[in-house]
Amino acid sequence: MTPTPPPGTDPPALGRATLGWLAPELRPAVDPRELRPRIVHFGLGAFHRAHQALYTERASALSGEPWGIVAVAPRSLPVVAAMRAQDCLYSLTERRPEGPVTRVIGSVTDALGMRPDAGRIDALLASPEVTVLTSTVTEKGHHRRPGSGELDTLAPEIAADLAALETGDLTTVVGRIAAGLTLRMRSGGAPLTLVSCDNMAGNGSALATVVRGFVEASSWPDRRDVLDWMTDSVAFPATVVDRIVPATTDADRRTADSVLGVRDGVPVVGEPYRQWVLEDSFAGPRPPWELDGALFVPDVVPFQLTKLRLLNGAHSALAYLGAAAGCETVADALATDWGERLVRAFCAEVGPTLPAGGPDPMGYADVLVERFRNPAVRHLLQQIGSDGSLKIPERWLDALRTLRAASSPTPVLELALAAWANATRAAEGGGQLFGTTDPAAAALANCWQDTASRHGTVRRLLQAVGAVDLAEDDALVSGIAARIPAPRAGHIDF
Repeated sequence: MTPTPPPGTDPPALGRATLGWLAPELRPAVDPRELRPRIVHFGLGAFHRAHQALYTERASALSGEPWGIVAVAPRSLPVVAAMRAQDCLYSLTERRPEGPVTRVIGSVTDALGMRPDAGRIDALLASPEVTVLTSTVTEKGHHRRPGSGELDTLAPEIAADLAALETGDLTTVVGRIAAGLTLRMRSGGAPLTLVSCDNMAGNGSALATVVRGFVEASSWPDRRDVLDWMTDSVAFPATVVDRIVPATTDADRRTADSVLGVRDGVPVVGEPYRQWVLEDSFAGPRPPWELDGALFVPDVVPFQLTKLRLLNGAHSALAYLGAAAGCETVADALATDWGERLVRAFCAEVGPTLPAGGPDPMGYADVLVERFRNPAVRHLLQQIGSDGSLKIPERWLDALRTLRAASSPTPVLELALAAWANATRAAEGGGQLFGTTDPAAAALANCWQDTASRHGTVRRLLQAVGAVDLAEDDALVSGIAARIPAPRAGHIDF
Protein backbone atom coordinates (compact mmCIF):
# COMPACT_ATOMS: atom_id res chain seq x y z
CA MET A 1 0.00 0.00 0.00
CA THR A 2 1.41 3.40 -1.03
CA PRO A 3 1.83 5.75 1.96
CA THR A 4 0.27 9.21 1.90
CA PRO A 5 1.19 12.33 3.84
CA PRO A 6 -0.80 12.95 7.03
CA PRO A 7 -3.69 15.41 6.51
CA GLY A 8 -2.79 19.04 7.09
CA THR A 9 0.98 18.58 6.71
CA ASP A 10 3.25 20.01 4.03
CA PRO A 11 4.23 17.51 1.34
CA PRO A 12 7.69 15.99 1.84
CA ALA A 13 10.53 16.59 -0.60
CA LEU A 14 11.07 14.35 -3.59
CA GLY A 15 13.77 11.76 -2.89
CA ARG A 16 14.43 8.04 -2.86
CA ALA A 17 12.64 7.73 0.48
CA THR A 18 9.45 9.21 -0.99
CA LEU A 19 9.37 7.44 -4.35
CA GLY A 20 6.87 5.02 -2.84
CA TRP A 21 4.45 7.93 -2.38
CA LEU A 22 4.24 8.32 -6.16
CA ALA A 23 1.89 6.46 -8.47
CA PRO A 24 3.83 3.87 -10.53
CA GLU A 25 3.47 5.84 -13.78
CA LEU A 26 5.16 8.83 -12.13
CA ARG A 27 8.26 6.98 -10.92
CA PRO A 28 11.58 6.74 -12.80
CA ALA A 29 11.83 4.16 -15.55
CA VAL A 30 14.88 2.73 -13.74
CA ASP A 31 15.76 2.08 -10.11
CA PRO A 32 18.35 4.80 -9.38
CA ARG A 33 20.03 2.56 -6.80
CA GLU A 34 20.98 0.07 -9.51
CA LEU A 35 22.80 2.60 -11.72
CA ARG A 36 26.57 3.11 -11.74
CA PRO A 37 28.43 6.34 -12.59
CA ARG A 38 29.46 5.66 -16.17
CA ILE A 39 28.82 9.10 -17.71
CA VAL A 40 30.14 12.48 -16.55
CA HIS A 41 28.19 15.48 -17.76
CA PHE A 42 29.33 19.12 -17.63
CA GLY A 43 26.48 21.63 -17.51
CA LEU A 44 23.80 20.83 -14.93
CA GLY A 45 21.11 22.87 -16.64
CA ALA A 46 17.52 22.28 -17.63
CA PHE A 47 18.31 21.22 -21.19
CA HIS A 48 20.51 18.32 -20.18
CA ARG A 49 17.95 17.10 -17.66
CA ALA A 50 15.15 17.30 -20.24
CA HIS A 51 17.15 15.72 -23.06
CA GLN A 52 20.28 13.56 -22.62
CA ALA A 53 19.34 12.46 -19.10
CA LEU A 54 15.96 11.29 -20.37
CA TYR A 55 17.48 9.41 -23.32
CA THR A 56 19.97 7.78 -20.94
CA GLU A 57 17.29 6.70 -18.48
CA ARG A 58 15.21 5.18 -21.27
CA ALA A 59 18.26 3.43 -22.77
CA SER A 60 19.09 1.92 -19.37
CA ALA A 61 15.49 0.83 -18.81
CA LEU A 62 15.18 -0.78 -22.25
CA SER A 63 18.59 -2.48 -22.20
CA GLY A 64 19.03 -3.30 -18.52
CA GLU A 65 22.48 -1.64 -18.61
CA PRO A 66 23.23 0.52 -15.53
CA TRP A 67 24.16 3.84 -17.17
CA GLY A 68 24.22 6.49 -14.42
CA ILE A 69 25.19 10.14 -14.89
CA VAL A 70 27.31 12.27 -12.58
CA ALA A 71 26.37 15.84 -13.49
CA VAL A 72 28.79 18.71 -12.90
CA ALA A 73 27.73 22.33 -12.50
CA PRO A 74 30.56 24.64 -13.64
CA ARG A 75 29.29 27.57 -11.55
CA SER A 76 25.77 27.21 -10.15
CA LEU A 77 26.26 25.61 -6.75
CA PRO A 78 22.64 26.16 -5.60
CA VAL A 79 21.40 23.66 -8.20
CA VAL A 80 23.99 21.14 -6.95
CA ALA A 81 22.70 21.51 -3.39
CA ALA A 82 19.08 21.27 -4.54
CA MET A 83 19.75 18.13 -6.57
CA ARG A 84 21.65 16.46 -3.74
CA ALA A 85 18.88 17.32 -1.28
CA GLN A 86 16.51 15.08 -3.24
CA ASP A 87 18.95 12.31 -4.19
CA CYS A 88 19.35 13.84 -7.67
CA LEU A 89 15.77 12.96 -8.58
CA TYR A 90 13.72 15.58 -10.41
CA SER A 91 10.56 15.79 -12.47
CA LEU A 92 10.16 16.47 -16.17
CA THR A 93 6.87 17.91 -17.36
CA GLU A 94 6.04 17.76 -21.06
CA ARG A 95 3.93 20.74 -22.05
CA ARG A 96 1.50 19.13 -24.46
CA PRO A 97 -1.32 21.06 -26.13
CA GLU A 98 -3.86 18.80 -24.43
CA GLY A 99 -2.29 19.28 -21.01
CA PRO A 100 0.94 18.66 -19.06
CA VAL A 101 2.36 15.19 -18.42
CA THR A 102 4.80 14.82 -15.51
CA ARG A 103 7.08 12.07 -14.24
CA VAL A 104 10.31 11.67 -12.28
CA ILE A 105 13.69 11.07 -13.95
CA GLY A 106 16.29 8.98 -12.12
CA SER A 107 19.36 8.72 -14.37
CA VAL A 108 21.43 11.36 -12.54
CA THR A 109 23.20 9.60 -9.67
CA ASP A 110 25.20 12.51 -8.27
CA ALA A 111 25.66 16.26 -8.66
CA LEU A 112 29.02 17.99 -8.22
CA GLY A 113 30.35 21.53 -8.24
CA MET A 114 33.27 21.88 -10.62
CA ARG A 115 35.58 23.75 -8.23
CA PRO A 116 34.65 22.38 -4.78
CA ASP A 117 34.46 18.79 -6.07
CA ALA A 118 37.46 18.95 -8.42
CA GLY A 119 39.12 15.91 -6.84
CA ARG A 120 36.07 13.72 -7.29
CA ILE A 121 35.66 14.89 -10.88
CA ASP A 122 39.29 14.09 -11.70
CA ALA A 123 38.89 10.63 -10.17
CA LEU A 124 35.80 9.99 -12.29
CA LEU A 125 37.48 11.17 -15.49
CA ALA A 126 40.43 8.91 -14.75
CA SER A 127 38.22 5.88 -14.02
CA PRO A 128 37.88 3.24 -16.76
CA GLU A 129 34.27 2.76 -15.57
CA VAL A 130 33.46 6.16 -17.07
CA THR A 131 33.46 5.81 -20.85
CA VAL A 132 31.40 8.83 -21.94
CA LEU A 133 31.64 12.54 -21.13
CA THR A 134 28.83 14.79 -22.34
CA SER A 135 28.60 18.56 -22.15
CA THR A 136 26.14 21.43 -22.52
CA VAL A 137 28.21 24.53 -21.80
CA THR A 138 27.02 26.84 -24.63
CA GLU A 139 29.14 28.62 -27.20
CA LYS A 140 30.67 30.90 -24.55
CA GLY A 141 31.97 27.96 -22.53
CA HIS A 142 34.39 26.96 -25.27
CA HIS A 143 36.43 30.20 -25.26
CA ARG A 144 37.11 30.09 -28.99
CA ARG A 145 38.77 32.85 -30.97
CA PRO A 146 36.31 34.45 -33.41
CA GLY A 147 37.00 33.32 -36.94
CA SER A 148 39.60 30.61 -36.29
CA GLY A 149 37.76 28.58 -33.66
CA GLU A 150 41.06 27.97 -31.85
CA LEU A 151 41.27 28.22 -28.07
CA ASP A 152 41.62 31.82 -26.98
CA THR A 153 44.54 31.43 -24.60
CA LEU A 154 44.43 35.17 -23.90
CA ALA A 155 40.89 35.02 -22.56
CA PRO A 156 41.17 35.91 -18.85
CA GLU A 157 39.55 32.68 -17.63
CA ILE A 158 41.73 30.45 -19.83
CA ALA A 159 44.90 32.38 -18.99
CA ALA A 160 44.08 32.06 -15.29
CA ASP A 161 43.56 28.30 -15.62
CA LEU A 162 46.84 27.84 -17.47
CA ALA A 163 48.55 29.69 -14.63
CA ALA A 164 46.78 27.60 -11.97
CA LEU A 165 47.73 24.11 -13.19
CA GLU A 166 49.91 23.40 -10.19
CA THR A 167 47.15 24.21 -7.70
CA GLY A 168 44.41 22.55 -9.77
CA ASP A 169 41.96 25.38 -9.03
CA LEU A 170 40.52 25.51 -12.54
CA THR A 171 37.46 27.59 -13.39
CA THR A 172 36.74 26.65 -17.02
CA VAL A 173 35.19 23.46 -18.33
CA VAL A 174 37.88 23.31 -21.02
CA GLY A 175 40.64 23.36 -18.41
CA ARG A 176 38.91 20.85 -16.14
CA ILE A 177 38.36 18.41 -19.02
CA ALA A 178 41.95 18.77 -20.22
CA ALA A 179 43.23 18.12 -16.69
CA GLY A 180 40.96 15.08 -16.37
CA LEU A 181 42.15 13.65 -19.69
CA THR A 182 45.76 14.13 -18.62
CA LEU A 183 45.12 12.18 -15.43
CA ARG A 184 43.32 9.49 -17.41
CA MET A 185 46.27 9.02 -19.74
CA ARG A 186 48.64 8.80 -16.76
CA SER A 187 46.45 6.24 -14.98
CA GLY A 188 46.10 3.74 -17.81
CA GLY A 189 44.50 5.60 -20.68
CA ALA A 190 41.16 3.81 -21.08
CA PRO A 191 39.33 5.09 -24.17
CA LEU A 192 36.84 7.91 -23.65
CA THR A 193 34.27 9.64 -25.84
CA LEU A 194 33.50 13.34 -25.38
CA VAL A 195 30.02 14.18 -26.68
CA SER A 196 29.33 17.88 -27.10
CA CYS A 197 25.61 18.64 -27.05
CA ASP A 198 25.89 22.37 -27.74
CA ASN A 199 24.23 24.17 -30.62
CA MET A 200 27.33 24.73 -32.73
CA ALA A 201 28.25 23.62 -36.21
CA GLY A 202 30.85 20.87 -35.87
CA ASN A 203 30.44 20.81 -32.09
CA GLY A 204 32.58 17.68 -31.76
CA SER A 205 35.56 19.13 -33.58
CA ALA A 206 35.04 22.48 -31.81
CA LEU A 207 35.36 20.78 -28.43
CA ALA A 208 38.34 18.74 -29.60
CA THR A 209 40.12 21.88 -30.83
CA VAL A 210 39.84 23.81 -27.57
CA VAL A 211 40.67 20.84 -25.34
CA ARG A 212 43.73 19.99 -27.42
CA GLY A 213 44.61 23.68 -27.48
CA PHE A 214 44.58 23.80 -23.70
CA VAL A 215 46.85 20.75 -23.42
CA GLU A 216 49.25 22.25 -25.98
CA ALA A 217 49.39 25.55 -24.07
CA SER A 218 49.83 23.84 -20.70
CA SER A 219 53.03 23.45 -18.71
CA TRP A 220 52.52 19.70 -18.27
CA PRO A 221 55.84 18.01 -19.16
CA ASP A 222 54.05 15.07 -20.80
CA ARG A 223 51.64 17.18 -22.86
CA ARG A 224 52.87 15.67 -26.15
CA ASP A 225 52.15 12.19 -24.79
CA VAL A 226 48.67 13.34 -23.77
CA LEU A 227 47.99 14.72 -27.26
CA ASP A 228 49.22 11.51 -28.92
CA TRP A 229 47.04 9.41 -26.61
CA MET A 230 44.04 11.61 -27.37
CA THR A 231 44.53 11.01 -31.08
CA ASP A 232 44.32 7.24 -30.58
CA SER A 233 41.93 6.87 -27.62
CA VAL A 234 39.59 9.88 -27.36
CA ALA A 235 36.70 10.48 -29.74
CA PHE A 236 34.75 13.70 -30.28
CA PRO A 237 31.64 12.78 -32.30
CA ALA A 238 29.50 15.56 -33.70
CA THR A 239 25.89 15.68 -32.54
CA VAL A 240 22.60 17.45 -33.10
CA VAL A 241 20.29 17.96 -30.14
CA ASP A 242 16.80 19.36 -30.34
CA ARG A 243 14.15 20.03 -27.75
CA ILE A 244 12.61 23.31 -26.69
CA VAL A 245 13.16 23.62 -22.94
CA PRO A 246 11.64 26.83 -21.61
CA ALA A 247 12.66 28.31 -18.29
CA THR A 248 10.73 26.70 -15.42
CA THR A 249 8.10 29.02 -13.94
CA ASP A 250 6.42 29.08 -10.54
CA ALA A 251 3.31 27.70 -12.26
CA ASP A 252 5.38 24.78 -13.55
CA ARG A 253 6.63 24.11 -10.03
CA ARG A 254 3.08 24.11 -8.67
CA THR A 255 1.98 21.75 -11.44
CA ALA A 256 4.80 19.29 -10.72
CA ASP A 257 4.19 19.36 -6.97
CA SER A 258 0.45 18.87 -7.45
CA VAL A 259 0.85 15.90 -9.78
CA LEU A 260 3.56 14.23 -7.71
CA GLY A 261 2.15 14.90 -4.27
CA VAL A 262 5.71 15.68 -3.11
CA ARG A 263 7.81 18.82 -3.37
CA ASP A 264 10.31 19.04 -6.25
CA GLY A 265 12.90 21.80 -5.90
CA VAL A 266 14.42 21.38 -9.39
CA PRO A 267 11.64 20.55 -11.90
CA VAL A 268 12.18 21.03 -15.63
CA VAL A 269 9.75 21.35 -18.52
CA GLY A 270 9.98 20.67 -22.24
CA GLU A 271 7.97 20.39 -25.40
CA PRO A 272 6.83 16.90 -26.48
CA TYR A 273 9.23 16.82 -29.45
CA ARG A 274 12.84 15.74 -29.00
CA GLN A 275 15.63 14.62 -31.32
CA TRP A 276 19.21 13.46 -30.94
CA VAL A 277 21.47 12.70 -33.91
CA LEU A 278 24.99 11.44 -33.22
CA GLU A 279 27.99 10.69 -35.39
CA ASP A 280 28.60 6.96 -35.05
CA SER A 281 32.19 7.39 -33.87
CA PHE A 282 32.75 6.31 -30.27
CA ALA A 283 36.01 5.23 -28.64
CA GLY A 284 34.44 2.79 -26.18
CA PRO A 285 31.16 1.56 -24.67
CA ARG A 286 28.15 3.89 -24.78
CA PRO A 287 24.49 3.75 -23.78
CA PRO A 288 22.20 2.27 -26.45
CA TRP A 289 20.44 5.59 -26.95
CA GLU A 290 19.05 4.35 -30.26
CA LEU A 291 16.57 2.22 -28.28
CA ASP A 292 14.84 5.49 -27.40
CA GLY A 293 14.95 6.93 -30.90
CA ALA A 294 18.38 8.56 -31.13
CA LEU A 295 19.90 8.37 -34.62
CA PHE A 296 23.48 7.20 -35.17
CA VAL A 297 24.68 8.30 -38.62
CA PRO A 298 28.00 8.49 -40.50
CA ASP A 299 27.64 12.25 -41.01
CA VAL A 300 25.51 14.59 -38.90
CA VAL A 301 26.19 17.69 -41.03
CA PRO A 302 22.92 17.60 -43.02
CA PHE A 303 20.92 17.25 -39.79
CA GLN A 304 23.08 19.80 -38.00
CA LEU A 305 22.76 22.47 -40.66
CA THR A 306 19.02 21.86 -40.97
CA LYS A 307 18.58 22.37 -37.27
CA LEU A 308 20.93 25.35 -37.01
CA ARG A 309 19.73 27.17 -40.10
CA LEU A 310 16.02 26.34 -40.09
CA LEU A 311 14.94 25.79 -36.48
CA ASN A 312 17.49 27.99 -34.71
CA GLY A 313 17.53 30.46 -37.59
CA ALA A 314 13.75 30.82 -37.64
CA HIS A 315 13.75 31.06 -33.84
CA SER A 316 16.14 34.01 -33.95
CA ALA A 317 14.10 35.71 -36.68
CA LEU A 318 10.94 35.30 -34.61
CA ALA A 319 12.76 36.57 -31.52
CA TYR A 320 13.78 39.93 -32.97
CA LEU A 321 10.70 40.52 -35.11
CA GLY A 322 8.39 39.29 -32.37
CA ALA A 323 10.02 41.54 -29.76
CA ALA A 324 9.59 44.52 -32.07
CA ALA A 325 5.90 43.63 -32.43
CA GLY A 326 5.41 43.37 -28.67
CA CYS A 327 5.27 39.55 -28.50
CA GLU A 328 6.60 37.72 -25.47
CA THR A 329 6.83 34.10 -26.61
CA VAL A 330 7.30 32.06 -29.78
CA ALA A 331 3.66 30.97 -29.61
CA ASP A 332 2.63 34.64 -29.40
CA ALA A 333 4.57 35.33 -32.59
CA LEU A 334 2.95 32.35 -34.35
CA ALA A 335 -0.47 33.67 -33.34
CA THR A 336 0.10 36.84 -35.38
CA ASP A 337 -0.93 37.16 -39.01
CA TRP A 338 2.74 37.04 -40.09
CA GLY A 339 4.35 34.39 -37.82
CA GLU A 340 3.62 31.24 -39.81
CA ARG A 341 4.33 32.98 -43.11
CA LEU A 342 7.69 34.10 -41.77
CA VAL A 343 8.69 30.58 -40.69
CA ARG A 344 7.69 29.04 -44.01
CA ALA A 345 9.30 31.81 -46.08
CA PHE A 346 12.48 31.58 -43.98
CA CYS A 347 12.72 27.82 -44.58
CA ALA A 348 12.01 28.26 -48.30
CA GLU A 349 14.74 30.89 -48.62
CA VAL A 350 17.41 29.08 -46.56
CA GLY A 351 16.50 25.51 -47.59
CA PRO A 352 18.54 25.54 -50.83
CA THR A 353 21.73 26.10 -48.80
CA LEU A 354 21.39 22.74 -47.04
CA PRO A 355 23.28 19.61 -48.16
CA ALA A 356 21.50 16.47 -49.26
CA GLY A 357 20.92 13.68 -46.77
CA GLY A 358 18.95 15.57 -44.14
CA PRO A 359 15.24 16.26 -43.60
CA ASP A 360 13.16 17.81 -46.39
CA PRO A 361 13.18 21.58 -45.68
CA MET A 362 9.50 22.18 -46.35
CA GLY A 363 8.45 19.08 -44.42
CA TYR A 364 10.69 20.32 -41.63
CA ALA A 365 8.91 23.69 -41.81
CA ASP A 366 5.58 21.91 -41.23
CA VAL A 367 6.99 20.36 -38.06
CA LEU A 368 8.40 23.71 -36.92
CA VAL A 369 5.07 25.46 -37.32
CA GLU A 370 3.34 22.78 -35.24
CA ARG A 371 6.01 22.96 -32.54
CA PHE A 372 6.16 26.75 -32.45
CA ARG A 373 2.37 27.04 -32.23
CA ASN A 374 2.12 24.94 -29.07
CA PRO A 375 0.55 27.38 -26.58
CA ALA A 376 1.73 25.29 -23.65
CA VAL A 377 5.40 25.99 -24.47
CA ARG A 378 6.13 29.51 -23.27
CA HIS A 379 9.50 29.88 -24.95
CA LEU A 380 10.54 33.46 -24.25
CA LEU A 381 11.73 35.56 -27.17
CA GLN A 382 14.04 37.41 -24.79
CA GLN A 383 15.84 34.13 -24.02
CA ILE A 384 16.16 33.22 -27.70
CA GLY A 385 17.31 36.70 -28.68
CA SER A 386 20.11 36.87 -26.11
CA ASP A 387 23.74 36.35 -27.21
CA GLY A 388 22.82 37.28 -30.77
CA SER A 389 26.40 38.22 -31.66
CA LEU A 390 27.36 34.58 -31.02
CA LYS A 391 24.27 32.96 -32.51
CA ILE A 392 23.51 34.72 -35.78
CA PRO A 393 26.87 34.09 -37.47
CA GLU A 394 26.10 30.35 -37.46
CA ARG A 395 22.34 30.60 -37.79
CA TRP A 396 22.10 33.19 -40.58
CA LEU A 397 25.35 34.43 -42.02
CA ASP A 398 26.81 31.28 -43.58
CA ALA A 399 23.51 30.63 -45.37
CA LEU A 400 23.42 34.27 -46.43
CA ARG A 401 26.90 34.00 -47.94
CA THR A 402 25.88 30.92 -49.93
CA LEU A 403 22.77 32.62 -51.27
CA ARG A 404 24.55 35.88 -52.13
CA ALA A 405 27.26 33.93 -53.98
CA ALA A 406 24.53 32.29 -56.06
CA SER A 407 22.87 35.69 -56.73
CA SER A 408 19.74 34.42 -54.98
CA PRO A 409 17.38 36.98 -53.41
CA THR A 410 17.54 37.16 -49.60
CA PRO A 411 14.61 39.34 -48.45
CA VAL A 412 13.74 37.24 -45.39
CA LEU A 413 17.28 37.16 -44.05
CA GLU A 414 17.62 40.89 -44.70
CA LEU A 415 14.42 41.52 -42.72
CA ALA A 416 15.67 39.30 -39.90
CA LEU A 417 19.00 41.15 -39.82
CA ALA A 418 17.18 44.49 -39.78
CA ALA A 419 15.17 43.34 -36.76
CA TRP A 420 18.35 42.13 -35.03
CA ALA A 421 20.05 45.44 -35.80
CA ASN A 422 17.12 47.29 -34.27
CA ALA A 423 17.36 45.10 -31.14
CA THR A 424 21.04 45.98 -30.60
CA ARG A 425 20.17 49.56 -29.69
CA ALA A 426 20.75 50.51 -26.07
CA ALA A 427 17.72 50.89 -23.84
CA GLU A 428 17.25 54.11 -21.90
CA GLY A 429 18.00 52.49 -18.54
CA GLY A 430 20.94 50.50 -19.90
CA GLY A 431 21.21 47.10 -21.50
CA GLN A 432 19.73 46.12 -24.83
CA LEU A 433 16.44 47.43 -26.20
CA PHE A 434 14.23 44.41 -25.50
CA GLY A 435 15.95 43.13 -22.38
CA THR A 436 18.23 40.65 -24.16
CA THR A 437 21.80 40.16 -23.02
CA ASP A 438 24.92 39.85 -25.16
CA PRO A 439 28.65 39.75 -24.33
CA ALA A 440 29.14 42.28 -27.14
CA ALA A 441 26.22 44.50 -26.10
CA ALA A 442 28.33 47.61 -25.56
CA ALA A 443 30.19 47.23 -28.85
CA LEU A 444 26.94 46.65 -30.72
CA ALA A 445 25.30 49.69 -29.15
CA ASN A 446 28.29 51.81 -30.15
CA CYS A 447 27.59 50.92 -33.78
CA TRP A 448 24.60 53.29 -33.53
CA GLN A 449 26.81 56.32 -32.81
CA ASP A 450 25.84 57.91 -36.12
CA THR A 451 22.07 57.49 -36.07
CA ALA A 452 21.68 59.52 -39.27
CA SER A 453 23.32 56.80 -41.34
CA ARG A 454 21.58 53.44 -41.20
CA HIS A 455 23.96 52.15 -43.85
CA GLY A 456 26.96 52.95 -41.66
CA THR A 457 25.29 51.34 -38.66
CA VAL A 458 24.59 48.14 -40.57
CA ARG A 459 28.18 47.97 -41.81
CA ARG A 460 29.56 48.42 -38.31
CA LEU A 461 27.19 45.81 -36.86
CA LEU A 462 28.19 43.24 -39.48
CA GLN A 463 31.86 43.99 -38.84
CA ALA A 464 31.28 43.62 -35.08
CA VAL A 465 30.10 40.01 -35.53
CA GLY A 466 33.02 39.13 -37.80
CA ALA A 467 31.18 39.47 -41.13
CA VAL A 468 33.56 41.93 -42.79
CA ASP A 469 32.85 40.38 -46.19
CA LEU A 470 29.11 40.93 -45.86
CA ALA A 471 29.69 44.47 -44.62
CA GLU A 472 31.32 45.18 -47.99
CA ASP A 473 28.25 43.94 -49.92
CA ASP A 474 26.62 47.29 -50.76
CA ALA A 475 23.37 45.78 -52.03
CA LEU A 476 22.98 43.65 -48.90
CA VAL A 477 23.74 46.56 -46.57
CA SER A 478 21.21 48.70 -48.42
CA GLY A 479 18.59 45.96 -48.23
CA ILE A 480 19.04 45.57 -44.48
CA ALA A 481 19.14 49.32 -43.84
CA ALA A 482 15.97 49.88 -45.85
CA ARG A 483 14.09 47.39 -43.68
CA ILE A 484 15.09 48.80 -40.29
CA PRO A 485 12.36 51.48 -39.99
CA ALA A 486 9.52 48.93 -39.97
CA PRO A 487 10.60 46.89 -36.89
CA ARG A 488 11.78 50.10 -35.26
CA ALA A 489 8.18 51.33 -35.53
CA GLY A 490 6.86 47.97 -34.27
CA HIS A 491 5.47 47.11 -37.69
CA ILE A 492 6.27 43.74 -39.23
CA ASP A 493 6.07 44.28 -42.97
CA PHE A 494 5.85 40.71 -44.14
